[in-house]
Amino acid sequence: MTTLLFVVTGADHWTLKDGSTHPTGYWAEELVASHRTFVEAGWDVVVATPGGVRPTVDQGSLAVDANGGDENKVAELKQYLDDIDDVLAAPAKLEDQTASSFDVVFVPGGHGPMEDLAVSPVFGSLVTEFLDSGKVVSAVCHAPAALLAATRDDGSWPFAGYELTGFTNTEEEQAGLADKAPWLLETRLREGGASFSSGEAWSPHVVVDRTVYTGQNPASTAPLAERVVAALS
Repeated sequence: MTTLLFVVTGADHWTLKDGSTHPTGYWAEELVASHRTFVEAGWDVVVATPGGVRPTVDQGSLAVDANGGDENKVAELKQYLDDIDDVLAAPAKLEDQTASSFDVVFVPGGHGPMEDLAVSPVFGSLVTEFLDSGKVVSAVCHAPAALLAATRDDGSWPFAGYELTGFTNTEEEQAGLADKAPWLLETRLREGGASFSSGEAWSPHVVVDRTVYTGQNPASTAPLAERVVAALS
């Protein structure tokens, strides 16, 4: 059975450049669409967060407007989160995980990963171990920010030279937070040495480079998860 480490942000806020905080957490669609795909594939999915804290859903991700005005979609997201509430209530501790125990690591987004995982030495070391072991590393939307925590002994970034995607500067601007953000994901990935690929704003866009699988935005989540499942089938 394929084993997947499903790493979810433990942050419930994002610190903006003026020092104020913006309520956040994980983005509902990104957690639900990916988790459901992996479970339906018959995989053993272990949800982990920093410190084993219960993750917080970004309430904005459950707004009807954020889901194309589709009330049924919102109801389905809420129902799925209710269905796995026992899993989310007692996640494993990220600090206790090792790459040798899993085949894949996946990180759903929301602004939360920019607050905690992006600066987590624990996750940085762990994801580098996955990469160096030739195992699949996957992240969607804002979650590629978590890859920024990876650092080699010589100070280099392990993902330099990889083609990656993630939430674009254009999408952040259209979402209304670009001018308040302490940094922008696309910019940081480019500065780190990644070859950044982007598709049309808000449309599905998945990038695969060797064992690294990334998705641009919420709409990319299901296609990304399906690509990861297909790769390991």
